[in-house]
Amino acid sequence: MAKTSQERSAKTAKKRVANAEEELRLRVRPGTRQALSDLMEWSGITEQGEAMTLMIHHLHALGSARCKPLFEPPRHNVQISGNVAREFRNKSLLAIQKDPGDEIIDP
Repeated sequence: MAKTSQERSAKTAKKRVANAEEELRLRVRPGTRQALSDLMEWSGITEQGEAMTLMIHHLHALGSARCKPLFEPPRHNVQISGNVAREFRNKSLLAIQKDPGDEIIDP
């Protein structure tokens, strides 16, 4: 006799408890989702859970010293050009002239 869906669900739940499985949820923005899709395509993996599990295990296998740089978020290096700085200063001076009483303090 075939099992009912309730019996199958109960069996699956029992297995998850026995294996100490835990559900992890992850909300991502489009860029992260695209990166995961690319990784899955390059690897021929069709299941997101499988891809993330493999990534976690492979990173863990690298060890703390080798995987640490991969967890450093990229920082934006902002360089203000001379033209932009000059334009900002000129507009600031105009604003000060329109509202007398402010003092100019050069850095």
